[in-house]
Amino acid sequence: MKRLLPFWFVLFPLLLLAQEHGRHYTAPSDPLVQKNLAEWQDLKFGLLMHWGTYSQWGIVESWSLCPEDEGWCERRGPYSTDWYAYKKAYENLQTSFNPTRFNPEKWAAAAQNAGMRYVVFTTKHHDGFCMFDTHQTDYKITDTLCPFSSNPRADVTKAIFEAFREQKFKVGAYFSKPDWHSPDFWWPYFPPKDRNINYDLNRYPERYQHFRDFTYNQLEELCTNYGRLDLLWLDGAWVRPDSTVNRTESWQRGIPDGQDLEMHRIAAMAREKQPGIMIVDRWIPGPYENYLTPEQGVPDKPLGVPWETCMTMGNSWSYVPKENYKSPRRLIHTLCDVVSKGGNLLLNIAPGPDGAWHPEAYQRLEAIGKWMDVNSEAIYGTHSPRSRITRLGNMVYTEKGENLYAIYLAEEGEEQLPDQVCLRFLCPGKDRKITLLGCDTPLNWRCVDGDTVIWLPAGHCGELAGAYAWVFKIGS
Repeated sequence: MKRLLPFWFVLFPLLLLAQEHGRHYTAPSDPLVQKNLAEWQDLKFGLLMHWGTYSQWGIVESWSLCPEDEGWCERRGPYSTDWYAYKKAYENLQTSFNPTRFNPEKWAAAAQNAGMRYVVFTTKHHDGFCMFDTHQTDYKITDTLCPFSSNPRADVTKAIFEAFREQKFKVGAYFSKPDWHSPDFWWPYFPPKDRNINYDLNRYPERYQHFRDFTYNQLEELCTNYGRLDLLWLDGAWVRPDSTVNRTESWQRGIPDGQDLEMHRIAAMAREKQPGIMIVDRWIPGPYENYLTPEQGVPDKPLGVPWETCMTMGNSWSYVPKENYKSPRRLIHTLCDVVSKGGNLLLNIAPGPDGAWHPEAYQRLEAIGKWMDVNSEAIYGTHSPRSRITRLGNMVYTEKGENLYAIYLAEEGEEQLPDQVCLRFLCPGKDRKITLLGCDTPLNWRCVDGDTVIWLPAGHCGELAGAYAWVFKIGS
């Protein structure tokens, strides 16, 4: 069916946005993956959870084990001056990890009420500690060394996936490709010097092949024993094919040739076990990066391809005792900004060592949920406007069908809309009407010099329609 030019189209070439960010994207060819990806793009809002033994120390996830001189790798505490003692103490956290307040149903209900529609959980981070019942290593939550192993729900990955499926979520498994516990990645015979393998791959190719097989087997377990999986979210981009290494990037200069995992083999297995599963081999262009994943920020422009911003609700990916959570206003504005540019928002919350979230995390989700109850029409199933105008001033735009949504992002302390609002460079046809989501009465408006001026009557319901941001719907 031929698509008509949208009625809000304006001829301002300088506002047309380039799609350079998506130039390396390879669209999936599998029809089932295409279907899954299209459904995922309509969901817009998901939950990411970083959780592991590191939560007991309230430190950055895994990275303090990495012998690199970077801020996120800094070691603290009584073992900080001796890397070997530190690693031993870190890995000994397995023997005290006992999250007895673990309640994934509570998480799933809070996420669902907030408007989240998919979840990604860290089944294994770079430290190699497995939050699932793998048979490839004893370094796992279900091993008898871990006190929580006696709990009927010791396989927390299974319990989390089941709880979120009950709430109709798409389910994704975060999995780290590097494994700093595996003797086939960091061979104890040599000290590690950075995040990469610590031996000569050309001299010991059989050792790295063992690691490839180990990784394949763990991913096969996840794809076989944990119900329907919609997504494999693979982290650790320094484990990559030689052809994709960019030596001009500082973090890629030390990557040894051959440090790849034969993704074609993994993908074939995953899609045999889980038809249509999306694979996100992060930051590695090619057929196994089904969508892009900018981290902790929002692109300036639409990328023109499927993408997702992964971002922390607070400052940290992992649990810290006193987290500085972003305000509801900032979180809602971020969601609107991401969606207006055609992306999804994957928001991270870190459970603590007892298995519970901070109370503030629930409060933030509740505030977002109240806003979504009124305004989710402007979020789910939308895309960037065909006019390519996504943001002007404090107004962002989304589109669905023949409806345009103008989202007014309130300033700090702004609790009610002004009596008059101007939508710049936009002039709907005369047969269109403008309403405020949450209010039934059409609003009076008029085109003035190419802009749309909207008048809100005295006593309008704007303050009831949504705190932090208000949505004007322009439709028939």
